[in-house]
Amino acid sequence: MSESLHERIAADVRRRIAGGELAVGAPVPSESQLCATWDASRGPVRQALATLRAEGLIGGGRGKPPVVRRQLLSQPFDTFLSFSRWVEGIGRTPGQRTLEVARRPATAEVADPLHIDEGTPVVQVLRLRLIDDGPTMVERSTFTESAGRLLFDFDCDSGSIYAYLASRGVDITVGHHKIDAVAADATDSELLGVPVGAPLLRERRLAAKADGEEVEYSDDRYRADMISFTIENSQQAARPALVRSWRPEDKESAS
Repeated sequence: MSESLHERIAADVRRRIAGGELAVGAPVPSESQLCATWDASRGPVRQALATLRAEGLIGGGRGKPPVVRRQLLSQPFDTFLSFSRWVEGIGRTPGQRTLEVARRPATAEVADPLHIDEGTPVVQVLRLRLIDDGPTMVERSTFTESAGRLLFDFDCDSGSIYAYLASRGVDITVGHHKIDAVAADATDSELLGVPVGAPLLRERRLAAKADGEEVEYSDDRYRADMISFTIENSQQAARPALVRSWRPEDKESAS
């Protein structure tokens, strides 16, 4: 399904905000300017600006031109499972450094959520995930053997594991996410460049096929000064949306 005009206008303004062309505090192009740029009537332009206001990206009172409020960018559900697709979607460059791909017996910690017997062979991946070459997240993924064994034929530093598995016919379309805080261990400290014990945001994810069969259990640990998670809901939405956001202004202040 092709995007409507107001969606394309909103997407272009988001891209300009993410890329720094429109900095925090900068005025957003006026309705008349956007109408001229897009050869559009005021209806789609106003709808696009209303969408950006609802997302919290822009603001402005009555009679005042809208300005950029923040650079935090939301993520639609269909890209939440893939870190690479999300980073590309906000106009940044994803990266990864693979530390381990290993086949080993499942411990109780991963066997229970995957609904397999303890000791069943699984494939585990340890990767450092990057945004614009900056260490952002430590990913500890455990795949069922049927899916994970495909990774021994894949260079996990070359891109998205999910995209590769999809190309091999592995259907991963459902995700269950649990967010909490955890203290950085020695591995987290070394890879993320934070002190041992520093607070990290942890996302524990159970990914499954459309029929409910579990494929992956992951423990992902993010630098809390770079990533935030929020819940967005509305009366129109059937379910609240989980949103992962990059905080570039915090990244700059922490460097």
